Amino acid sequence: MREHPIRIIIADDHAIFRDGLRRLLTSEKGFIVVAEASDGKEAVRLTRELNPDILLLDLAMPRVPGMEALRELSQAKLSVYVILLTAAIQPFEVTGAFQLGARGVVLKSSPLELLLKSIRAVADGQHWVEGEVLTDWARIVRKPSGMGGLTSREIEIVSAIQPGNSNREIA
Repeated sequence: MREHPIRIIIADDHAIFRDGLRRLLTSEKGFIVVAEASDGKEAVRLTRELNPDILLLDLAMPRVPGMEALRELSQAKLSVYVILLTAAIQPFEVTGAFQLGARGVVLKSSPLELLLKSIRAVADGQHWVEGEVLTDWARIVRKPSGMGGLTSREIEIVSAIQPGNSNREIA
């Protein structure tokens, strides 16, 4: 069990969504929302200033979209774990996000319990891909034309994740 609460920044351009998510997260034991950002530029700035454990990052934001913010964070080599919390994501975006250092992907349509579980797992150093996203991603990376630069071992790992194997079982 963690000694300190998980420090979180929420980055989403919808104020009502941020407010609701902040209220839900702070009502859970072990979570502290340290800041909210309305675009990718603000998310990068706040992450640099506050050094959170987790950044919940939406992809579709104005000025600096989530993927560009992720690229900036990757280049800055900050120690934050990023979970993309998005309405929709394409398989090629999942591959790109993980190449840029994202640790998780959760759809906004997912149940709250799944988001909480993903935050805890990622904060503990694991990777997390929500089931629906993983199914679509695995379908694409298995096709030779859609490999997205994945090695045969990476494809093997994705194939082992899909049925729900744990990190230990995959290793």
